[in-house]
Amino acid sequence: MASAAFEAIVEDFEFLDEWEDRYRYVIDQGKAMDPLDDALKVPATKVDGCASQVWLHPQIEAGVFRFDGDSDAMIVRGLIAVLRALYNDEKVSAVPGIDAHGELARLGLNDHLSSQRSNGLRAMIERIRLVASEAG
Repeated sequence: MASAAFEAIVEDFEFLDEWEDRYRYVIDQGKAMDPLDDALKVPATKVDGCASQVWLHPQIEAGVFRFDGDSDAMIVRGLIAVLRALYNDEKVSAVPGIDAHGELARLGLNDHLSSQRSNGLRAMIERIRLVASEAG
C-alpha cells in the first residue's frame, strides 16, 4: 500500500469526475510546494529526458528518503508533488521497490498525459530509483 499522503491524492481523485478538474488538482499540488532554491538548480539535479526544465534534489537522512523538486512547467511541478507524496519519508531501501507506474495508474495519469510528459515522468521515477539504489 502506498503512503498516506499518496492515498489521500487517490481519494481526492475519486471525487473529481472531469479530467480538467484532475489536472487543476495536480497543478494546485505543485503550487503548494515550496520552490526549490535556485542554488540547487544545477546540472547535477537536472533531470534529462523531460521536455520542460526539471530538477530533483534528493536527501537521505537516517535511512529515510526525501526529495524536493521544481519545474518551469506547472503540470510537471504538480507531478513532482505527486511523486513526493509517493516516495517521501519511505525507507531508502524500499524506494526502488515501489511500483510507481502501478500506483500512478490508479490515478489514470498514464492515459491522460502527453507522450512527452509520460517520458518525463518516467525519467523522474528512474532518477529517484537510481539515487535510492546508490544510497542503499
